[in-house]
Amino acid sequence: MKRASTLLAAAAAVAACAPGTADRAGDGAQASSGQGVEQLRVQVERELPHDETAFTQGLEFAGETLYEGTGRNGESKLTAGPAGRPPERSVDLPDEFFGEGITVTGSRVWQLTWTSGVAIERDADTLAERRRVSYDGEGWGLCDQEDRLVMSDGSATLTFRDPETFAAQGSVEVTEAGSPVEGLNELECAGGDVYANVWQTEDIVRIDPGDGRVTARIDASGLLEEGEVTSPEAVLNGIAAYPGSDRFLITGKLWPKMFRVTFVPAN
Repeated sequence: MKRASTLLAAAAAVAACAPGTADRAGDGAQASSGQGVEQLRVQVERELPHDETAFTQGLEFAGETLYEGTGRNGESKLTAGPAGRPPERSVDLPDEFFGEGITVTGSRVWQLTWTSGVAIERDADTLAERRRVSYDGEGWGLCDQEDRLVMSDGSATLTFRDPETFAAQGSVEVTEAGSPVEGLNELECAGGDVYANVWQTEDIVRIDPGDGRVTARIDASGLLEEGEVTSPEAVLNGIAAYPGSDRFLITGKLWPKMFRVTFVPAN
């Protein structure tokens, strides 16, 4: 969970995942699983500046515009503008809302809240609020597969939702080697797959949304220098696919940088 009471646990997790110290399964473990899970890593092409005060919860491109949703009560907002530059548009959430994942679908942006059970529909151009819709449980990540939305709640379950009404349309459990993958956080839909940050780790998993099977695990460790991690909450969270390419933009909560990357074999 993301509550203040877990800061000590988060600190331990960040320390365990500090650059160069992550303990990861090798090729032998992959082969023994028999699941054909690709082992990938990030290959950095470019660094871009990022607002280090942004508690990033959602990141997504629509054309050349980068949308970013941030969290924390009294600090949550949604911004839009060119990647790596100050936002051209910004809107604050009411103080009672802890902002979470976002996605752009058509002319609308959906923005989740963490424990309020409220999804906010906004105009994609102006970011103005259009309406609010209720849902059960927590909201973490969100992405758009054109005919449906995919939503995470911090568990191993992904819920599918109608992009216009936000009504639930079923769900799938995400598994790797037959075991549930908990902590699914920020999501990105790309090429028919769903990519998910795994909370409190430096891993991203690629998921087949048809059966929930993890088809690749991506090692995103070592992007920041040790001195650049200034808070136990500064964990990897934020993945956006560049439209029409195999590149992704990734960042983290309170990170001073974003990284344009491709995913290449871990070997």
